[in-house]
Amino acid sequence: MSDVSAAGLGLKSVGKVHHNLSYDELFEHETRNKEGQLSANGTMMVDTGKFTGRSPKDKYFVQQDPSQGNIAWGNINKPVSEAIFDELHAEVIDYLSGKDVYVADGYSGANPQTTRKVRFITEIAWQSHFIKNMFIRPTAEQLESFAPDFTVYNAAGTTNINWEKHGLNSEVFVIFNIEKNIAIIGGSWYGGEMKKGIFTMMNYWLPLEKILSMHCSANVGKDGDVCLFFGLSGTGKTTLSTDSKRKLIGDDEHGWDKDGIFNFEGGCYAKTIDLSAESEPEIFNAIRRDALLENVVADAEGNIDYSDSSKTENTRVSYPIEHIDNHEPTLMAGHPENIIFLTCDAFGVLPPVSKLSKEQAMYYFLSGYTAKVAGTERGITEPQAAFSACFGEAFLPLHPTAYAKLLGEKMDKYNVNAYLVNTGWAGGGYGVGERMSIKATRACINAILDGSIKNAEFEQTRFFRLNIPKELPGVDTELLNPRNAWPDKDSFDATANKLAGMFIENFKKYTTNNDDFDYTQAGPLK
Repeated sequence: MSDVSAAGLGLKSVGKVHHNLSYDELFEHETRNKEGQLSANGTMMVDTGKFTGRSPKDKYFVQQDPSQGNIAWGNINKPVSEAIFDELHAEVIDYLSGKDVYVADGYSGANPQTTRKVRFITEIAWQSHFIKNMFIRPTAEQLESFAPDFTVYNAAGTTNINWEKHGLNSEVFVIFNIEKNIAIIGGSWYGGEMKKGIFTMMNYWLPLEKILSMHCSANVGKDGDVCLFFGLSGTGKTTLSTDSKRKLIGDDEHGWDKDGIFNFEGGCYAKTIDLSAESEPEIFNAIRRDALLENVVADAEGNIDYSDSSKTENTRVSYPIEHIDNHEPTLMAGHPENIIFLTCDAFGVLPPVSKLSKEQAMYYFLSGYTAKVAGTERGITEPQAAFSACFGEAFLPLHPTAYAKLLGEKMDKYNVNAYLVNTGWAGGGYGVGERMSIKATRACINAILDGSIKNAEFEQTRFFRLNIPKELPGVDTELLNPRNAWPDKDSFDATANKLAGMFIENFKKYTTNNDDFDYTQAGPLK
């Protein structure tokens, strides 16, 4: 229980306030409220309702001064008026008022100089559990004087019945009011909306202070060498950064300031589809009491079938970073030595590893490419290219070039190496070739981390003009140049030319009259 008042929470009235509960208390509440089911090893499993992922088309920013001058308005960052926000905010306050609520306080950002204190008000225990897992957990002493910089009101059980009159996308809403330091959520139970909501705000605040915010994982070697891993979902970002030989700094969200790299979070949020102890032992072993599983399928005894995607492909687990034995306790480290851009190229034309110039790094960072395999929709028989600026466009309130410029400046200042690593297909596209083995990808990553790749002799590919090693320990030489791995060379050339065209077309939106930021010449040519 808590002595925090309704007024202190911004509510009209309040029932019981369950404030900063311990893991044992949260477990007790989840069990008593019948919010989930226990797995065979005692991990709580919950379902997030019809939303098993974020609802990006329902995300809005209040259009007001001075923040509206900083936001890159468009399909990603959509405006809503102050009047509509005020109306929905009042409905959220009415909905939560008088109820028993769960209040969770945490920090976003491990560097004390720029950390943000965030508060979440929810109506169910497992959402508070999710927050406790994902954000940096204050000490008891820190909680005594905790005053939030930003508050999220999660009224998942209410919806906007007037959404059509308001000109919004649906009855669901996730709205950020930057000037009032408030976000409101309605209609979605998915916990990731809260996590990515604060990430979005960090992506607004920090670059304005010349601190780069990044959608990436990070680890550090015994000699202090830091590596960043950028990549969209399914490229191996979490898997490859979780390495028994290197300390994990974090698996998803980081900042880069004058002191080095720091994690935004206090936990990890890993996909569990097809998870196994053999392929991802660290993540598999992190799933135990205090972790929280989402939308997995289990039998009556709680035995989980991680291969079952009948609820969603996006099955997830959140857990405190302490569940990874080999993690960096401070969640901070120095400046990176290497940056790795991960892509899952289902067209099968990108090399398993390429060394990038600074200009190429800017190009591939802004492109944020991966490819999705052919879906179940009738008539779709080939991979679909996906471009997401800075490998996280959905979470960028500012224009993507703001983040790219900061990356370029820091790469120059700290002499950072950059590489492109393809975890996708080789010897042919999806359905013809084979997926790059984790063993081969690990060999590429290890060569980068131990520096041996710098001793390789390089050659340049056609179309993408990427510099690739001719030989690399642990990787089949035929795979290193993707064209050599294709039986049909003409088919490879046609596919590579086609993908190059997609890159060129996508990058046109970054080509302006501002000559100091035109990296088109670093990209592919047709």
